[in-house]
Amino acid sequence: MASSSIPVKVGCQLQAHIQQQIGEDGLYESASEYIRALIRRDLQSREEAWETLQKDLAPAMRADDSEFVTVTAEDVIRRNQRR
Repeated sequence: MASSSIPVKVGCQLQAHIQQQIGEDGLYESASEYIRALIRRDLQSREEAWETLQKDLAPAMRADDSEFVTVTAEDVIRRNQRR
C-alpha cells in the first residue's frame, strides 16, 4: 500500500496531547502512528454505527405496509411540540 504525507497544523493543546501519547510514557512511537490509530478507530466506529443502524431498521424493512401509519409533517411538528 502506497503512503503519502499530509501536513497537519495543530494548536498548542492538541500538540501537548499528542506529545503525551508518544515516546517513553505514551502508547505510540510517533505522532504519525498515533494519528493513524485514531483514523482507524474512527473508521471502525463508523462501520459499527452503520451495522447498528441496519440492525435497528431491519424490522421496519421487513414489516408489511399495513403496519405503517401515515402522518403529515404537521402531525410530527405537533407531536414534537408536546415533548
